[in-house]
Amino acid sequence: MNVPASSSSAPRGPRPIRIAITTGEPAGVGPELTAAALAGASAHWPDAEFVVLGDRALLEARAASAGVDWAAVQAGQKVSVEHVALAAPSKAGKLDVANGPYVLALLDRAIDGAVAHEFDAIVTAPLQKSTINDAGVPFTGHTEYLAERTHTPRVVMMLAGTGARPLRVALATTHLPLKDVPAALTIDGLLETLRIVNHDLRHHFGVPTPRILVTGLNPHAGENGYLGREEIETISPALAKAATEGIDARGPYPADTLFQPRYLNEADCVLAMFHDQGLPVLKYATFGEGINVTLGLPIVRTSVDHGTALDLAGTGRADAGSLIAAIDTAVSMARHRRAIQ
Repeated sequence: MNVPASSSSAPRGPRPIRIAITTGEPAGVGPELTAAALAGASAHWPDAEFVVLGDRALLEARAASAGVDWAAVQAGQKVSVEHVALAAPSKAGKLDVANGPYVLALLDRAIDGAVAHEFDAIVTAPLQKSTINDAGVPFTGHTEYLAERTHTPRVVMMLAGTGARPLRVALATTHLPLKDVPAALTIDGLLETLRIVNHDLRHHFGVPTPRILVTGLNPHAGENGYLGREEIETISPALAKAATEGIDARGPYPADTLFQPRYLNEADCVLAMFHDQGLPVLKYATFGEGINVTLGLPIVRTSVDHGTALDLAGTGRADAGSLIAAIDTAVSMARHRRAIQ
């Protein structure tokens, strides 16, 4: 008589990729977009499981507003909720400073879990910076907070569209007033940024030989010094040093002419000098399907390319496309990391 093997002796496959999702500002669209994005989790990401961080009652209510059967989503056991209680009741579209610490608690839990290898990646829904600052916690943005909490000296913010050849734009500086950008650009800083972009495109995105196109800072890339000397004194020397390390970084190009197919078709990433130099172009081309990735971290983190959309919260009209793309990228990056470890 054949005796079935016990479950303890049966061969086990690889551990599922485990993704933590922070639901962000409770008055915004994050909770309902999370529910909508995960409605098809089993079909979209069969090798992943998801831990949603947030207030359980809030998630149930916002899922219902988006027409999602939240209990059915969780029944497949690929999606679970780790309850973090709101500090104060939340109404869609109405900010409450009392919930600023709640939002940070979600982010802290995700970061701690990823650093401890409990999570293979984290995906963050949008938060409201003003609420956190009004609660008495200085907060510039996800990117800077992740760097501080993981003790990472330099990280790079990169937004990307989806598609067969995605448009990717990384930033040399992030959330700075425009007047502070020139002083923040240094040869060593740009070189380290190029190293991070080159490394992460290779190891996390599977690009074997990244080609990076670099913008100038000034109009017409400085016009040979007549419209500014940062291209001559800072950007070009950084590119020359990068070339000696085998990094294929080219430029500096005038930003007003770089974003066209004859350049971008041969590029894996554009490095822009400041936030509003590169991101308006990318968001125009990919908004609603773009994502935000923090490069240079010891953990994988992706996010949406939009804000809290308070006017859409609770209406069921918000589009989950960007969050789905962010989850998809996080799963893909986690697979790459696992394959090379």
